[in-house]
Amino acid sequence: MTPHRTDEAARLASGHVSPARLLASIEALAAFGTRPDHGVDRPALSATDFKARRHLIERAYALGCTVTTDACANLFMRRAGTEDLAPVMTGSHIDTQPTGGRLDGCYGVLAGIECIAALNDAGVSTRRPLEVVAWTNEEGTRFQPGAMGSSAFVDPALLERYGRAADASGTTLADALDAHRRTFPGLAMRAEQDRAHAFIELHIEQGPQLELANVPLGVVSGIQGVRWYALTCKGVAAHAGTTPMHARHDAMTLAIALATEIETFATALGREHTRVTFGRWSVTPNSINTIASEVTFTVDFRHPDADVLAAFDHRLAQCAARHRVATESLFSHEPVRFDDALIAHLGDACAAQGGRMLTLTSGAFHDAMYLAKHCPTAMLFVPSRGGISHNPNEATDDDHLVLGTRALAHALAALCNES
Repeated sequence: MTPHRTDEAARLASGHVSPARLLASIEALAAFGTRPDHGVDRPALSATDFKARRHLIERAYALGCTVTTDACANLFMRRAGTEDLAPVMTGSHIDTQPTGGRLDGCYGVLAGIECIAALNDAGVSTRRPLEVVAWTNEEGTRFQPGAMGSSAFVDPALLERYGRAADASGTTLADALDAHRRTFPGLAMRAEQDRAHAFIELHIEQGPQLELANVPLGVVSGIQGVRWYALTCKGVAAHAGTTPMHARHDAMTLAIALATEIETFATALGREHTRVTFGRWSVTPNSINTIASEVTFTVDFRHPDADVLAAFDHRLAQCAARHRVATESLFSHEPVRFDDALIAHLGDACAAQGGRMLTLTSGAFHDAMYLAKHCPTAMLFVPSRGGISHNPNEATDDDHLVLGTRALAHALAALCNES
């Protein structure tokens, strides 16, 4: 392979993306854990996941890559560069929801592998290595929390706590990591090194914005922040038929009023960017003819502005104190702003494909949220049909999948030739 100018390498890499090979790779990976409804159930570090990982490892070896792992069983598939420089990284995850689709996470990994194949086919060498990563346990359905692999990669100290997390059968993450090491004894451990040059994650949007705008590509400027709370309302259990309305102390009535109040001020604070969800409810005694004595419900509030998130925290505390309701903070994460230079790179890559693009903020968490603490990071979205994800009906038009991969190949080839 001979060196190419950065713009020529980017053009060649993009032009050698094979639609047939990319789409076939999506079908092949979906076979590991396929469901009768055409969805995919592939829990992290399960036997099914190990089979899928072996499939990816064999593909990487066939493309001339080296494959390594680390203490959290992340897979790193590396195409060598001509110089000893920090790699450009791309990828996502291959674990799924129990009733998931075949694209969430998987598309980003497979598109990265296709970019390596395209570079090979084009005969393009790059100064920097290109590394495709499959992060462990992003979904968090088997072990909690999610995004274990990417967060532990950035902060290895987290792994001690993560190792104690257990699934429904009592298997711990530490047990599952031991099983991974036994299954893949030939994988070398990734050497410690300085931060990567850049990380780009290609993903389906999992929402409707691109489809509603009739735009095929989305450059993601960041990921909105989140607050999770649990609120517990107290009442007195009593007979539903004999207790007059004025004499009741109904925890459910209080909870409904509280949820309405929270939604009202959350919407006023965040306006069109507000996302507020009351997703989990626990009712005691949960009987059709008994007034509720206790109701606990959760609040998921998301917004891209840290000041709005702080204002929500303050207003929620005031509301809870006024109604004498107990609150518990379950999870908090500040908004993430992606790297401006990488956002511009992705804009150029999209323009080179002739595809219109939209700049948007991600409403969902992704591994890129943690990689942004490690190196310059950005994301690229393609549309989700109907905005549907975490569902067997999850789908993206084939031409959008190919276009997203071409844009990714263009950006990666350019980044890999930077000094």
